[in-house]
Amino acid sequence: FTVAHSITLSLAALEIVKLPSVWVESIIAFSVVLAALNNLRGSVHARRWMMAFAFGLLHGFGFASVLADLGLPTQLLTVALLSFNVGVELGQLAIVLVAMPIAFALRNTRFYRIGVLQGGSLIVAVIAAIWTYERMTGTVVLGL
Repeated sequence: FTVAHSITLSLAALEIVKLPSVWVESIIAFSVVLAALNNLRGSVHARRWMMAFAFGLLHGFGFASVLADLGLPTQLLTVALLSFNVGVELGQLAIVLVAMPIAFALRNTRFYRIGVLQGGSLIVAVIAAIWTYERMTGTVVLGL
């Protein structure tokens, strides 16, 4: 995921590849639906790294649009790109460092399996499906 989103973040931020934001946002939202459903059904096992890489490519375009919205001067783009990417990675690492010990400690409990994993995945899938619809149609359902 990290390598993949770094690739597309760089390509998009340097304007080598440009995609319409409505496509990028819709596909990112749909990728969240797929990831949540995979938690529920476990369809992707053997090639999970491929799914993570593909989703990372998509999410890199989303990160690039955030960076572009900052309106940085072109002479600062390389430094901004590197700093932004490192910041994203450090943020993700911080979340993992907090969440993983808790998830590991609770992994064998009924609360985790049903409440957190299944219930949480279902809630995320529904919200992401609404988010996908909102992005694709330009309408506001939940305003997420």
